Amino acid sequence: MSVVTTQTTAAAAQLDRPPRRRRGKATSYRLSFGHWWWALPAVVLVIVTIYVTTAFGAFYAFTDWSGIGKWNWVGLENFQKIFKNPEMLGSLKNTLILAFGFLVLSNVIGLGFALALNRGLKSRYVLRTLVFMPVVIAPIAVSYIWKFVFAYDGPLNQTLALLGLEQYQQDWLAEPTLALAAILIVMVWQSIGFAMVIYLAGLATVPQEIEEAAALDGAGPIRRFFSVVWYQIQPSIAIATTLSLIQGLRVFDQVMALTAGGPAGATQTLATQVYQQTFQFGNFGFGAALALMLSLLILVFTVAQQRLTRDRD
Repeated sequence: MSVVTTQTTAAAAQLDRPPRRRRGKATSYRLSFGHWWWALPAVVLVIVTIYVTTAFGAFYAFTDWSGIGKWNWVGLENFQKIFKNPEMLGSLKNTLILAFGFLVLSNVIGLGFALALNRGLKSRYVLRTLVFMPVVIAPIAVSYIWKFVFAYDGPLNQTLALLGLEQYQQDWLAEPTLALAAILIVMVWQSIGFAMVIYLAGLATVPQEIEEAAALDGAGPIRRFFSVVWYQIQPSIAIATTLSLIQGLRVFDQVMALTAGGPAGATQTLATQVYQQTFQFGNFGFGAALALMLSLLILVFTVAQQRLTRDRD
């Protein structure tokens, strides 16, 4: 009996003791060579094709290189030309108009479609597909389709004539203001579906119970959106607006296909100026300066936009 009692006491004491740590090698969080050298070729390729070439382009922005032969160091002369040339300032203005117009319209309309097709409709999956379809078409192809629509004898003017609105017929791509608006319409039309998908992903994370509770408390649709949904989809807003801003600042395909920068340079953007100055006129140094300025513009606006839309919780 005493033996049993002794064993029981020893077992109880063993249970009260803290568990012993197993001896062994300490976990090392250092990255050994064998774990990353497989990625070395990809890292080198990215550095060479992106960062090194970008550095060379930035260097040539301070020269008068013509693409072949020797070059001379001119310092800030290319940038002074940009800000002294009314055509270049007009291109900068057009770039900002298209970028911010595209940013606002594509996100507002895309969010509207996402809210309309989020829940409730039985045909929402088919409608989502139809809205998203223009995104998968090449921008150059979409632009040529819309160029046919905007032609003076195209479907748009023919529709206005059928409705008895001949006085509103225009040569849409020949008027400077109308041509810029036409480019913006094409950009927004093709990108609505992309913004819609991003916002649908954000709306899927909003708990339906919270919306139902707000509705029971008497909140209407608008109040529920700004008091509940808006804060839940902040990450989606940040992603959609950032991508839209970058895409708007570097718009190129739509301009070249619809107007080629015309009429009389009224729809030129910084991206089209980079192409023309570099490859058509052979001013590689000046074109590199324009490209560097566009890159810095995208960087500054993107960082500012990220700060405005970041999650502050």
